[in-house]
Amino acid sequence: MGMNVSRQVDLTENEYLQRFVGKTHVPAYDDDFWNNFLQYHINLPTSSEEQLSLDLRLESLCQSFISHNLHTGNFGSLINVFLLKVSELLTLSDTESNVHIWHAFNALFIIRCLVKYMIETGSEYQLLQHFEALPVQAADNDTTPNEHYSAGTSQTAIPMDVRAVEETKAAVAKLVDGTKFETFLEALVNIIVVIPVKEFTYHLHLEAVNCMIILLSVSLFSQQTMEKSTIYRTIYRCQHANTLMSALLHFLSRMSQAPQTMFGFGTGGSFVFGIAESLWSILTFARKQPDILTAHDLPTAFREHYPLANQSLLLILILTNHHATKDNPYRISLFGCSDSQDSPKEDPATFKIDFSSLYNTLCRIVTIDQATLLLYLLLYRNQRFQKYVMAQQNLQQLVIPILQTLYNAPDSTSHHIYMSLIVLLILSEDDNFNKSVHQIMLKNITWYTERSISEISLGGLLILVVIRTIQYNMLKMRDKYLHTNCLAALANMSGQFQSLHPYVAQRLVSLFETLAKKHARLDQQLKQPNGPNGEPDVTIPIGGGLTSEDMDLSVLEEVLRMVLEILNSCLSHQLVYCPNLVYTLLYKRNVFEAFRSHSAFQDIIQNIDMVVGFFSSRLQRVQEQRGELGVNEVLEVISKGASQWSSDRLRKFPDLKFKYVEEDAPEEFFIPYVWTLVCKAGCVHFNSETIKGVSAEIVC
Repeated sequence: MGMNVSRQVDLTENEYLQRFVGKTHVPAYDDDFWNNFLQYHINLPTSSEEQLSLDLRLESLCQSFISHNLHTGNFGSLINVFLLKVSELLTLSDTESNVHIWHAFNALFIIRCLVKYMIETGSEYQLLQHFEALPVQAADNDTTPNEHYSAGTSQTAIPMDVRAVEETKAAVAKLVDGTKFETFLEALVNIIVVIPVKEFTYHLHLEAVNCMIILLSVSLFSQQTMEKSTIYRTIYRCQHANTLMSALLHFLSRMSQAPQTMFGFGTGGSFVFGIAESLWSILTFARKQPDILTAHDLPTAFREHYPLANQSLLLILILTNHHATKDNPYRISLFGCSDSQDSPKEDPATFKIDFSSLYNTLCRIVTIDQATLLLYLLLYRNQRFQKYVMAQQNLQQLVIPILQTLYNAPDSTSHHIYMSLIVLLILSEDDNFNKSVHQIMLKNITWYTERSISEISLGGLLILVVIRTIQYNMLKMRDKYLHTNCLAALANMSGQFQSLHPYVAQRLVSLFETLAKKHARLDQQLKQPNGPNGEPDVTIPIGGGLTSEDMDLSVLEEVLRMVLEILNSCLSHQLVYCPNLVYTLLYKRNVFEAFRSHSAFQDIIQNIDMVVGFFSSRLQRVQEQRGELGVNEVLEVISKGASQWSSDRLRKFPDLKFKYVEEDAPEEFFIPYVWTLVCKAGCVHFNSETIKGVSAEIVC
């Protein structure tokens, strides 16, 4: 990203900033000061580089603020000014509110910068101290005028009395009860849920969402439990959880693009920290942005062009994943919402939202990590949304992007791959889904490059990608649970396999063949632990990279058994609709030879042998009559034979049905995962060096 510095002025030269962070109190009623102080324009930093540049240039001012605010109470004055602006906004018309919105945004941005600095460098208690701090009255009648006041300002300064430091600390300690913070939080919620999102309010809404994320980030920089956090207790006892979650979900589903200007100033995408009167310094970061959201570099495009949707999505994930096993009003709200088109007779809902809009948005962005996580939460916990999704006729719009994520696994995080598979597993629990995916035909899937396939069912493509994911896991990730989820999804679908493409049938049988070869190698290794000269062998890779330490014989046999059960399930329920699978089994019958006498497999192998034997004898009779048969002729014989085949002759096994169940302590997985997404995919960037509450290796 190119960076052009148009001009640079030291922020410490700004008299209003100096006075605000200095030793003298600025009362909230000093309209002259605050109108000048808030008369600037900034486009928010959108990258870690821009955030770092801003943080470095504000650091000395923040340090001065920390040193003096407990005595001046200027942060409290700024909070009061912000609260006044917000209360006025709630009563003003659009034409009257432009300046108020601009000033409220500027005040909130300064508050956010200071809160971020205090959270990253101090404790939550110290932050609340600054919220509640009141000015210290002058001692010994010392009322020296404030030399930093601008011309025309008639207020008298209240200098800091060094002798009153200890008394001040004691007084402040008594005040830290979170009252001021609670009032501030309520104002943030009012901005989000009450003020309509319009072009000139967009960035005020965005800043309110960002500020809530900053406040919740206290968990990153503190090792205390969240139950002891005043900030978390205040946020989680919020009486407006339903309206807040509704507003955030609407921000996401509507996906309004960021306006090219902010309050009539500047151009979209630039980072300008300045003022019409040139009081604040300017840094311009020039970037060229595409006009539309495209698949190329989707996370970056989504963050830069739809920041309100992106940040709202991240805030939803933060709010719903903390306190996951306790009373969490945000989880209850999200999981209890319903479609705005539902009949009023439906069970009471926490709030209503247009599921169609939400579904279409998720289809557009589901290849983004945080969108997959929200989709998982809704499918797993919100029965109304799951029911809505399963009834859709255009399931390919949702499933294909998920398959692309799995196909491009090297470009994704292991968490994203895992969550994408769990989404498929949840979908596969529904029989109607398993049936419909084989009825949706796709043409020219250009991103699938293993083999050129002109036409294939969505179900067939799903099988191919899941099998490929198993093979990728064996080669790279070596995650036992990933195997389990992949095979569970295939098992759930197996009873509904239909019209399998020849290549899909080949890949199913080849999966067993590959695993069988690995089994033979590992079995041989265990029987002959020493090398040819008697020396111990080094660990031998099992096929594509797995070692005996990664996948022992018993685990491998469990996987082999599952693949056989998947094949058997298809033959037991859908043999007449899967001639290509029968053809492949006939062609590859020898791969089952070594397992016919194995106690762990022989019962399933008997069923497969019975099918292979039935069709093999029919083919032999036809060959005796006609001679050598071509592929089409073999398939014709199989199709005719299938109409005469009865599955009753096969040994019965329980239907393969697997259901995803979340672990008992989901917070251990999801909280670090969510904050990783906030740090990497969000518009707000944190100082990773001071993170304590979540592993820095995970987050950064």
